[in-house]
Amino acid sequence: MMVLLSISLISTVLSCSSSLQEVPLRLGQEIFRVELAISPESRSKGLMYRTELPPNRGMLFVFETDQKPSFWMKNTLVPLSIAFIAKDGTIREIYDMTPGSLRPIESTYEVRFALEVPQGAFRRVGVDVGYRIEMPPEVLRYVK
Repeated sequence: MMVLLSISLISTVLSCSSSLQEVPLRLGQEIFRVELAISPESRSKGLMYRTELPPNRGMLFVFETDQKPSFWMKNTLVPLSIAFIAKDGTIREIYDMTPGSLRPIESTYEVRFALEVPQGAFRRVGVDVGYRIEMPPEVLRYVK
């Protein structure tokens, strides 16, 4: 009985530690629930191996310093759009990405964030380059 309880507790702790924090993010008039990719491991894995991504979901990659990040779609099964975002929340660039593509998509600007959403979501909600996203406090605490 004690062994079963220990295994159950360990399993619960491991499953909680592997899930990413989610925050609400307003894009246009809609609210998206985005997972935060903050650690090098979570940023490296991103949305790989997922078979679907609901319409108002996504992943926000948070970098410790401004940089020119590069992304690819290896092992990513759903079509995505990515926005490269400055520290002040201004979208600098948006690109569509093809599932499984090994072609790097690199920001031409130094940015602090990258946001991946289902392909076409930025267009659907009327968000384009120059739009300013108000980052929630849960995100800003990681920004120096």
